[in-house]
Amino acid sequence: MDGSTLSETTFTLVAQDTQAPVLGDVTYAGTTAVFAPAQPLEPLTTFVATIAATASSEMGIPLAAPYSWTFTTAAVLVPGVPVPLGESGDYVILAKSAISTVPPSAITGDLGISPAAATFVTGFSLTADATNLFSTSAQVTGSVYSATHASPTPINLTTAVSDMELAFTAAAGRAPDVTELGAGNIGGMTLSSGVYGWSTGLLVPTDVALTGSSTDVWIFQIAQDLSVSNGVQINLSGGALPENVFWQVSGKVELGTTSQMQGIVLAQTSIAAATGASIQGRLLAQTAVTLDSATVIEPTP
Repeated sequence: MDGSTLSETTFTLVAQDTQAPVLGDVTYAGTTAVFAPAQPLEPLTTFVATIAATASSEMGIPLAAPYSWTFTTAAVLVPGVPVPLGESGDYVILAKSAISTVPPSAITGDLGISPAAATFVTGFSLTADATNLFSTSAQVTGSVYSATHASPTPINLTTAVSDMELAFTAAAGRAPDVTELGAGNIGGMTLSSGVYGWSTGLLVPTDVALTGSSTDVWIFQIAQDLSVSNGVQINLSGGALPENVFWQVSGKVELGTTSQMQGIVLAQTSIAAATGASIQGRLLAQTAVTLDSATVIEPTP
């Protein structure tokens, strides 16, 4: 399908009995379209989903007729749905303008930068592969891709960057379960799964615990900056997984010295990891990522 034709206009959801429309946002990442309702769906209710005939294929061919299907919600809420990353999930670090390090950093996973060139990946002492599809670095257990590598790398990166931006929008569109927790300071708290929203920045001055199962999802919507203080740890317990933790940050992200971060960081601006910081997750920035002898490890597949 042509993702631009899948929207709140061409996808609708209504309660079957009352025909009451369900408000929400539609996002498209990779090959997956996601509808995020503005409020949790009512339990034990049958809904009708419809894709309008004006939705079309990548060739511009519209559907022959509207397509509808029904489903019924369960009696209880199921675990949250992870934010779809599309092809941006192929990278442990993805940025648009620059990726820099003060050596030695230790990166496990692939790096990607676009539309900036490979020359904007600094401090890694890159060596171009013979194919020129990617470069390598002694600090990276993986490959480094840029917009100036050989085809199809630039096309793949363009898709990944688009998916990163869509993931940011999808995370921002989830209905928050809790707002303004701690007035923007969650130091020392133990948080169960859910969607947390702040209209300000978020400070993490002391350790925070995220407790839940391997299917639980945390989404943190932060309208300004995220600051994790020096030495602070984000701890997961009960089986919680870093790939199910999402930090959607409209401002900049600052991870203090020797701090330990968990989860997928979706930053609209920059991400900076200070000396000795470690991240189990992904750093996906719409500007630059700066590392200072940091460790970044992608989640286990």
